[in-house]
Amino acid sequence: MEFEVCIRNLSRITTPKELYILFAKAGDVTSVNIIQDRKSGQSKGFAFVTMSAQSEADKAVSMFNSYFLADHQLMVKLARPRERRGFR
Repeated sequence: MEFEVCIRNLSRITTPKELYILFAKAGDVTSVNIIQDRKSGQSKGFAFVTMSAQSEADKAVSMFNSYFLADHQLMVKLARPRERRGFR
């Protein structure tokens, strides 16, 4: 099972590689997804990092919430599970 961490207040120039290297300090990173505007392709300033264990996701939150990256103070928390869309 994998666990997602939500990162807000990212610099628009932060790369997936930078986030991967940073969050790997808390544990095994399985994926990094920086959310981009569909039209411009520019970062919207937030991302999701998937960790391989709950303990690693918890450690990432405690290590990097309020952490400064590229002069931006990150807001890091555990991501909520995605809600299902459509008809039930």
